[in-house]
Amino acid sequence: MTKRAQIIVRGTVQGVGFRPFVYSHASRRALNGRVLNNATGVLIDLEGDASDIDHFIRELESNPPPLSTIESIERLENLVPLGYPDFQIVESDSAGRKFVPISADVATCDDCLRELFDTSNRRYRYPFINCTNCGPRFTIIERVPYDRENTTMRSFEMCNACRAEYENPLDRRFHAEPTACEVCGPRLCLFDCEGTEILGDAVKMAVELLASGKIVAIKGIGGFHLACDALSKPAVAQLRSRKFREDKPFALMAQSVAAIQPYCRISDHEVALLESPARPIVLLERKRGNAIPRSVAPGINTLGFMLPYAPLHHLLFDSFHRPLVMTSGNISDEPICFRDAEANERLHSITDYFLVHDRPIHVRTDDSVVRSFNGREMLLRRSRGLAPAPIRTAFKFERSILACGAELKNTFCLARKRSAFVSHHIGDLENLETLRSFTEGIEHYKHLFDIDPEVVAYDLHPEYLSTKFALALADVSTKIPIQHHHAHVASCMADNEIDGEVIGVAFDGLGFGLDGKLWGGEFFVADFRDAEREVHLANVPLAGGARAIREPWRLAAVYLQRTFGESFLELDLPFIRQLDRKRWSSLNSMIAAGVNCPGTSSMGRLFDAISGLLTLRSSVNYEGQAAIELEAVAEKVANNFYEFRIDGDEISAEPVVRRAVEDLLDDVPVSQIAARFHLSVAHLILNVVLRISTERHMNRVALSGGVFQNMWLLECVTQLLRESDFEVFTHSRVPANDGGISLGQAAVANARLQCGRSD
Repeated sequence: MTKRAQIIVRGTVQGVGFRPFVYSHASRRALNGRVLNNATGVLIDLEGDASDIDHFIRELESNPPPLSTIESIERLENLVPLGYPDFQIVESDSAGRKFVPISADVATCDDCLRELFDTSNRRYRYPFINCTNCGPRFTIIERVPYDRENTTMRSFEMCNACRAEYENPLDRRFHAEPTACEVCGPRLCLFDCEGTEILGDAVKMAVELLASGKIVAIKGIGGFHLACDALSKPAVAQLRSRKFREDKPFALMAQSVAAIQPYCRISDHEVALLESPARPIVLLERKRGNAIPRSVAPGINTLGFMLPYAPLHHLLFDSFHRPLVMTSGNISDEPICFRDAEANERLHSITDYFLVHDRPIHVRTDDSVVRSFNGREMLLRRSRGLAPAPIRTAFKFERSILACGAELKNTFCLARKRSAFVSHHIGDLENLETLRSFTEGIEHYKHLFDIDPEVVAYDLHPEYLSTKFALALADVSTKIPIQHHHAHVASCMADNEIDGEVIGVAFDGLGFGLDGKLWGGEFFVADFRDAEREVHLANVPLAGGARAIREPWRLAAVYLQRTFGESFLELDLPFIRQLDRKRWSSLNSMIAAGVNCPGTSSMGRLFDAISGLLTLRSSVNYEGQAAIELEAVAEKVANNFYEFRIDGDEISAEPVVRRAVEDLLDDVPVSQIAARFHLSVAHLILNVVLRISTERHMNRVALSGGVFQNMWLLECVTQLLRESDFEVFTHSRVPANDGGISLGQAAVANARLQCGRSD
């Protein structure tokens, strides 16, 4: 007897080959009906034998298309059969509320790679080859459903050959929206920096230019890269000079894992990260004496490598057999360029040539950055290849929420039901262009996922542009301020899908506290609703405000003064010999008068102070540089450590500073002092957590904040805590830094709303 059932599949199911997959499996089981994309996912209407329908659904659940993510399958039965004569894929239905997760951009698949270098294939060496299993997605979509006319590919009319593939349900390119070829698709061109097109084979000429030491701006999937020969010291130096990027590490791209191995140590898990469809930048331990110039990543012992993820990259490396610097196409502190006119204007003084194409990019996306930690992916930047895939939560958002994130490493988050759409990396909200990217990104996500926020969550800091944006929203009446470090802990909890109370350790550069001071070395007892501040690093004056963040010597001097009084100036230390006494006298007067010296409990700033004390870094050229270089010099072996003093709810760092100074006076190597400091912080965390655990009978610990991107500290802390039988939670799906704040804000706002609070 013929039965009819409708199946509604929700999740990441559009643009990932789901309909051809359904067609193939339904045809094999002699089921008739229809499959189509709609505003919520994929709708399958089936008629046939009941057992065949059951087998079909089980197969769909157990073995879906590789790029898809099924969140739910809803089955409607006992429907009147319509007598379908066959099974067909029909046009999308765009009616109804649109809530369809969009696939992230996917690296070129093996099938397309084979065709790319197959001389008999009609797409031989075509730089924009793609199929249902790979290619741009998020960066080209303008609206849902994910159909060609709703993408930036709509202006490229398919030729007959491409159209035949696109309309054939059994073809790998069936409804692959970016489908194109050399006859009908995007075109690659090479221009000099004056805008004159260089005629000929653009890829071949670009390779020759790179080999001769030139800088080439390359338009990719999510924006422009600035590329040069990574083994050429002059080329790297020229790029640094022109980009005004003194020390911040450059990202690198190499042809294969084998091509990276001469320069870095690579674990099996790191290989898996490098070769994953997201193709992120993976931070790897650099080998000593390798040929990559130190100027690529000054002062640190890691290199950030990624593998080719676009056909154009593969074509370049087919002839260029050395690593390339592939850094974001921007002037330092500005967002990555993604429009041609913008790139011509902003990159004109940096690059020698432009390798561009005429496929518009709708959303700029930087490369994602990850590390491997204990065999688990640890995100430092969540962007291309990962966003906008939703973060699934263990709880339900009762109302739709917009969380605006923090100031640095900003992301925003739109949340509804059990999905948190954490945005791609926006950047530091410190200029108009980044703010525009932030506001445009929110509007785009709202339309893509049909989320009209009823609630907005924001950081307490009154001067954050994200806070000002939230407070200025006229069409959202419920506005919930969230303390920065509570959001950090909640982000870690949501990341790990846990609920209830935890001991939250939030260590970072700074965040606005409930007392108006700048927190950053905090221990909480927290759940999603509240965070009770149990213990914290004692406040010290941030001498000169934001300038103290850029000049760690100021914090070093402040801590020395608090430890030794004014007699610290008599210490026989390299730091004291280099200290500008006149500047210190002026600064000391400011501290005494309380002028522009806000109090801070920041652990990140203590790392800066120790770096300054050891004369590793008196001023920084990028955020976190002093702490990163302190980790880099540390002798990572079991060592002695210093002890902090804990008085009630305050932690004093003066005993640690005193012991570090004594070691310096005893000519203990800086590498050992740096190691002892790291171990001191790790043991401090253990001791405070043990105290809170004894008092509150808790054994779950959540570690969050940018300080926990320090891999050696994180390794030491997790080992110590686990040896003491604590359950330790760290970040994986969102960054521990401020890039994860928006998820935590959304989670806290939701929990408060559920218990009737909007404070």
